[in-house]
Parts: sequence; structure tokens; C-alpha cells
Amino acid sequence: MAKPKKSNSDTAKKNKAPEVDFRDPQYYFNRELSWIEFNYRVLHEALDDRTPLLERLKFLSIFSSNLDEFFMVRVAGLKQQVEANVTKLTPDGRTPQQQLDDISDRLHPMVAEQHHHFQDTLRSKLTEHGVYLLDYIDLNQEQRNYLQTYFEEKIFPVLTPLAVDPGHPFPFISNLSLNLAVVVRDPESEKEYFARVKVPKVLPRFVPLPLEDVTQADSQSMVWLGVPLEQVIAHNLDFLFPGMNIQEYHPFRITRNADIAVEEDEADDLLLAIEQELRKRRSGGSVVRMEVPATISDEVRTMLMGELLLEPNDVYELPGILGLGDLMSMMSLPLPELKDPPWTPVVPARLRRFGDLELDPSEPNTETDEDLFTEIRERGDLLVHLPYHSFSATVQHFITAAAYDPDVLAIKMTLYRTSGDSPIIKALIAAAENGKQVAVLVELKARFDEENNILWARKLEQAGVHVVYGLVGLKTHTKISMVVRQEKKHIRRYVHIGTGNYNPKTAKLYTDLGILSCREELGADLTDLFNHLTGYSRQRSYRKLLVAPVNMRDRTIALIRQEIDRAENGGTGRIVAKMNSLVDREIIETLYEASQAGVQIDLIVRGICCLRPGVPNVSENIRVISIIGRFLEHSRIFYFNNEGDEKVFIGSADWMPRNLNRRVEAITPIEDPTLAKDLQEILGIMLSDNRQAWELQPDGTYIQRRPPEDSTEPGTHTVLMQMAMD
Repeated sequence: MAKPKKSNSDTAKKNKAPEVDFRDPQYYFNRELSWIEFNYRVLHEALDDRTPLLERLKFLSIFSSNLDEFFMVRVAGLKQQVEANVTKLTPDGRTPQQQLDDISDRLHPMVAEQHHHFQDTLRSKLTEHGVYLLDYIDLNQEQRNYLQTYFEEKIFPVLTPLAVDPGHPFPFISNLSLNLAVVVRDPESEKEYFARVKVPKVLPRFVPLPLEDVTQADSQSMVWLGVPLEQVIAHNLDFLFPGMNIQEYHPFRITRNADIAVEEDEADDLLLAIEQELRKRRSGGSVVRMEVPATISDEVRTMLMGELLLEPNDVYELPGILGLGDLMSMMSLPLPELKDPPWTPVVPARLRRFGDLELDPSEPNTETDEDLFTEIRERGDLLVHLPYHSFSATVQHFITAAAYDPDVLAIKMTLYRTSGDSPIIKALIAAAENGKQVAVLVELKARFDEENNILWARKLEQAGVHVVYGLVGLKTHTKISMVVRQEKKHIRRYVHIGTGNYNPKTAKLYTDLGILSCREELGADLTDLFNHLTGYSRQRSYRKLLVAPVNMRDRTIALIRQEIDRAENGGTGRIVAKMNSLVDREIIETLYEASQAGVQIDLIVRGICCLRPGVPNVSENIRVISIIGRFLEHSRIFYFNNEGDEKVFIGSADWMPRNLNRRVEAITPIEDPTLAKDLQEILGIMLSDNRQAWELQPDGTYIQRRPPEDSTEPGTHTVLMQMAMD
């Protein structure tokens, strides 16, 4: 692990720290504004010319999709607080209305920068590589004729124009929909009318054109040519409004409140209650944002704002096309030289001798089934690091092997998010059909995955799996599974405890860690935890695990205080923690105390960080970096020096109030010395990163690290991919 920087105060351990009120708002960053800065770091990957061109489009798309969810949940929640006259201040001293104002001030120029960069820079760079996303007005007559035929045959039958007049109330505009606001004039009465046309999502957002009609350049050099779907519709509105004169048209896109709330203690059937709330979500909450082109007329803009009950700050006027999240479709273009080099996850070295573990076992007593459990039992814990290691050959195989192993008696696991074609689900169904006891906790409240989880819960129940939905008032976010196996005269429990979801798709995109083990104390702890989740239990103590909301907060603070005690008594205090977000005020206060005592603290926080580092006499011994790159950093690692008897943990929880107070989470110690050193090496690689790392400054800005001119750029993801191959 990289060595910590020397303390700014040589006497920090000897002299008592000055009295500081750690609840002073000046020592905290705002949660929402910190998230916006995280999303700007995502956008910067699109602005950075070191990023391959199509990957830049991907990051533009991710930035947009992230913002959609931010408005649907976070901004919507703040608006509800304002409507309810909530005046409670955040730790950084802001009211809900102040947060909305500051969000607007920061986001308007940021989103404009995104659109300008696409319009002015990336579109021209695409043409250099034979990719032409044109505007309709730039097409020649042959291309327009082609699109008119395409419109009549493929688009026109799908469209439904909706008039707005005394007999037709303003139509419902669905969430995240792209629409055309159309003003038409009746030539007989000279009256003007407003209509709305929805751009259908069932059709490709960008309509391809045949390359043989190209006149702009040599067709041999072209890879793709197309125009936005809404422009094709807009230039053929005469088909929708025959006999009327089209006065003006403007695209617009809206975002609605999409959070759901369920009174669990009043719901007789949680599954049915969630389904009812999902129907309400589809029918639409209040509108929280509208995106329009900068060319929209004042009259249409004002009319839409009035009908949708929007304030000026809720409207984003943007250059170019709307809905840049749809640029993700460009990643399918056959231009590998404009993408990151492909990465194929590898089978961990310890498992390579067992043959093809990528295949799902379908026959009982296959050699690989025996080998996987034998490997864990005889050679100790196995650390899995995704996406560098293969999910299907490790975590997925752990479940599928158990499903077909005749010596396996039971399988228990939690499911927070999984894919639509999940092989894990299929394995659990096969296990139940093979006569094994299978119990699965499906978290129905996983935001935006509720429908998917309801579908799988019903399929599992139909197959005879015991399905439970967790504890009232808590989300079950922990990533755990347990296999109970008969081995001669003994029952042995094999466990997987991880940081990420049992999802083969995100396992290729998210960095996550997990441990496969048969340690008796971990098996006993998971048994207690599953009994707590599925039955009636007030389990308050665990042998090894840190479990939220039971003991995780207290154990975490105790670990930090141990470092404080050692630093104050002349020893070495050292903490390195990696997580997605750091928000919890009690944890932050304790870290400030540790810094005052001279503990050297490095935090690797991908997203939200409410802690203010580098403040004299408060946090001068705390450094914060964020890693942004081709993979989404999702793993959580916690390191405590413990006076040389180092303690390392991994698990599902961030240091946020929701994780510590309102979710079921599990963090496990890594007790195998070799694996603990592996985790320290991962932390060290990140701390020395000068390609993907951003350093948080005391004023809340982030500065991207750049290597010296005579050195290389050892980006974290590149280094770890190379290590996995080696």
C-alpha cells in the first residue's frame, strides 16, 4: 500500500487538539452538490480527449442517465420537502429550497457544457471516422425522399397526435418521454391550436440512412449515416395534421417524481403493495424538470411551464438534440478502434486447473462441482475481484454447482438486483427441483428494479423456493449466500460474502469483491443472519460480521477509536477506507477526531463525500480521492493498522445513514493474511493512481491527477487487468 504523507503537525500526537465544534456546517459538504460533482467527473471522461471517441459518447450517456435518476429521486424529494414547509437544515446548513437553488445554479451551466461539447466537438470528430449524425435540414432530396417513405411505412402508423383545446385537456406526458410541441393554424378560421406528438420509444432514436445516397463524402469511408427520429417526425407533420398549416414545433422532454413509498407495517402483502405503487409511478408523479431546445419560442415555453406546473429553474434550455442518454446505442457501431480494448474476465489462478468453470453444471457429481468445494475447504478462502475475475466461473458457479451437487442440502441467499435472464435464478429453481431446501430473500424495494424482482419472486415461489421479502422498515442490501453441504459425518457451511449484486451483467462493468469461505464462524454468523431475515429473531451479536443496523455503526466507530488511542499514546494510527459514498455525520466526526489525534487517513470515495479534507486543526491528516474510469468502482474495503496487527474488511455498506441505520448490511473481516495483503495492494494501486484519480480539495473542488511528463499513467483499471492476466 502507498505510504501515507507525513502529518502536517509533528506534535499532533502529543498536544491536545484544539476544541472544535464538529457540528459546525463549515466542516461539511452538501450531499446533493457533492453528488453533482461526482457526475461532473463522469462527464469529464467525455470531455477528456484521452478517452476513446465512442467511450466519450458512452460517458455522455451515463451522465444523462445519472441525472435522470437524480431528478426523479433526489430533486423530487427536495421539492416535496419544500411543499411540506420542511425547514430542517442539512449538516452543511442548507434548507430544502436553498439546496434546490444551488442545484439549479450548478447544473444549468454543466448540462449546457455537455450539450455544447457534443454539438460542437464530438459530432465533428465522429464524421472523421465515418459516423455522420446529421440534421434533417442538411439532407439532400434523395435522402429526404427515403425518409418520407420510411416515415409513412414505419413511423406514421405508430404516432398519435393529441390536440389541446376546450374539448381536449392537456394530455398526460409520461416520464422521460421525448415529445414535440406543435402549433398549427386552421386556414379557414385562422385560429391557432396546440398539439402534442410523442416520439415513440419503440423505434430507434437515430434513423439510419442508406449509404448509397451519400453526396457529402465518399461512401466508401462511411460507417453509419443517420438523423434523429424526432426530426424525421417534425418534417413530416403534414401527414398528422392534413389541411392545417404547421406554424412551429419544438421538442421537449420531461422528468417526473418516480420514487415510491410503501407503508410496510400497514401492508398485508408487501408484493401487492409494491405492485400498486409501481402502477402509481407509471401513472406519473409531479414533473420536476423540463428540457427544451434553446430555440423554443417564449409562448410555447410559457404554455408548457403553466400546464406542467414548473418554475423557471426547472427548465433547461439546451443547444442541439435532447435526450443524450440515447447515445449509448452508438456503442454498437463496428469501430473497435474507437472503444476501450475488450476485456475478458479471467478465471482465478487457483481454479484454472479445474477446466471450464464458465459452463453451468447440468449433471450431478461432475468433477468440477467437487473441486470447487474441495478447493475452498482444503486451500482456504478465495478472494474474487470482479470484473477482473470471471463471475460465471466463481460466484455463479458456486451457486450452480451447489444446485446439482447431491451432497448439498440447502442454499440460502439474498437478491437485491439481478439480470433479466439470470442464471443464478435458474440455478436456484433447479436446486429446488432437485429436492434441496432453497430460501431466497428478494428485496422488492430495490429502486427501479422492483418490477424485475417481483417477476423473479413469483417464478421462484412457483418452483417451490422459500421466498421472503425482508424486514419491515429495512432494505436488505447485503450480498450473501450460503451452501449447506453433507460431508461424511459432518455438515459444512460454505459462504459467499460480497460487495456487489448477483448480476452477471453488472459483474462485467462494476468492480466488486467477494470472499468464498467455509470458516465455521462465518457460517454460523450467516446462519444467524438468515434466521433473523426469514424468521423471528432479535440477534444482537455476531462472531465475526459487522451487521447493520445491529452492530456495524458501533463496531466501525470502535475501530476508528482504536486508531485514535494508539496515535495519542505514541503509536501509529492509519486508516484507509474505500466506498461509494461518505455521508454519515457521526462517522465523519469520529474521523475528524482521528485526524486531530494524528491518525493518517486516506479515503477512496467514488461518489458523494460530505467530509471536508485538509482543514487545519480538523482534517489536515485526511486525504480523499475518487477513481473514475471504464469500470464503476463499487467495492468497499476498510483497512485499520491496529498497531501492526492489521484488520481488513469488505462488505456491502457505505458510510451513510441509510446503510448503517435503514438497511440490512454485512461486512466481513478478511482473516487470511495473503488475501488481506492482496486487498492492501489494491488500495495502494488506487492511492498511487495518476490517470483516473481526482483529489478532493478543502473548498470542495476536485483536481484530476496528472503524471509528470517523463512518467507513465498507471490507471487503476489498466493495472488490475494486467495483474489478473499475469
